[in-house]
Amino acid sequence: MEVTLLGTGAPAGLPRPDCSCAVCATSLGAHARAATALLVDGALLLDLTPGAAFAAARAGHSLSGVGQVLLTHPHDGPPVEVPAGLPQPGRVPDGRELAPLTGHRVRAVAMDAPGTGYAVTGPDGQRLLYLPPRGAPAGLEEGSEHAGRYDMVLLDVVGRPDALAKLRAVGAVGPTTDVLAVHLDHDVPPGAELGRRLAAAGARAVPDGATLTVGVYEDVPDVPRRTLVLGGARSGKSVEAERRLESFPDVLYVATGGTRGGDTEWASRVSAHRERRPGSWRTTETCDLVPLLSQDGAPLLIDCLSLWLTDVMDAVGAWDDAVWADGGEKALRARVRELADAVRAARRTVVLVSNEVGSGIVPATASGRRYRDELGRLNAAVAAECEQVVLVVAGQALVLRG
Repeated sequence: MEVTLLGTGAPAGLPRPDCSCAVCATSLGAHARAATALLVDGALLLDLTPGAAFAAARAGHSLSGVGQVLLTHPHDGPPVEVPAGLPQPGRVPDGRELAPLTGHRVRAVAMDAPGTGYAVTGPDGQRLLYLPPRGAPAGLEEGSEHAGRYDMVLLDVVGRPDALAKLRAVGAVGPTTDVLAVHLDHDVPPGAELGRRLAAAGARAVPDGATLTVGVYEDVPDVPRRTLVLGGARSGKSVEAERRLESFPDVLYVATGGTRGGDTEWASRVSAHRERRPGSWRTTETCDLVPLLSQDGAPLLIDCLSLWLTDVMDAVGAWDDAVWADGGEKALRARVRELADAVRAARRTVVLVSNEVGSGIVPATASGRRYRDELGRLNAAVAAECEQVVLVVAGQALVLRG
């Protein structure tokens, strides 16, 4: 089964008309995208968009053999003109199956937002799933209509990463599924940043006009098993860390800061973090990280190592000069080595967050300088065991490693 992407952008295209944002300003030339539409084996057209016939011609195809046109989402604005020779577009009722004369089977998938998804099975058995913008399948559960793995899935990875998480949870998306991001809008800068964000979700983007063979293996970058996200205060490091796992189900969020009873400002921070997280994530509050890292299981998001270090320095008496000189320093080094060894041996996906404090003002106190130095050593030790290390500055992620 062969799929040609006549467009890969949001319904309004990219850049959006009359939008002056930074992403639209840079989405030019090779980074410009027409509204998403798929031509399957030259016979089935999923979504009819303006200029579809010209887009097909540019990709070396014709729409003359199309026998069925199916729409996935409500089309705002004036109706799209149907090119001569094309059948009138239609929509299959949710749950119904269509068997065009081309030998494909098309089943309509109910969405949790306006629109319809389509599961297409080719004549040779390859399976493709195409979802509308900002949509996720409704009522997903083990043994549902999505039983079995799709060979290719095309969906709004940036706008609805939870849709990908839901598909992974029921086994509809597996390690060999080719996950393609479509309906791309002005949420993420084009080029390297878009590629980095998608790679973290195990997905990729292709240019308009690309023709792909469903079921053929594509070399999508593996999701890093271990990632360290560094950044200063309010840099966006926690958001970056959470974004890396929001397309995966059943994440365990490890909060090392505790509850700090009576501290309303801290409670407000914790609440903001919780509200951001997907509802399927679980949370545990602990600084006992080594046992968690040694276990198999769901991905871990540890936020953050700087608070873990504070807890350990409390435990070894690192703030007292006499205790520090009389074994406290040695005890802290051993705890850091133990943590770094646990990160090295971890078999589950791990994203760790830590503060980068070495570039600021030199602390006025000896204890402050000690903490700064030890955090720098901790960050370096953990970074050495991670496939990817990212520094977040002003909400922008700079890849230091990987």
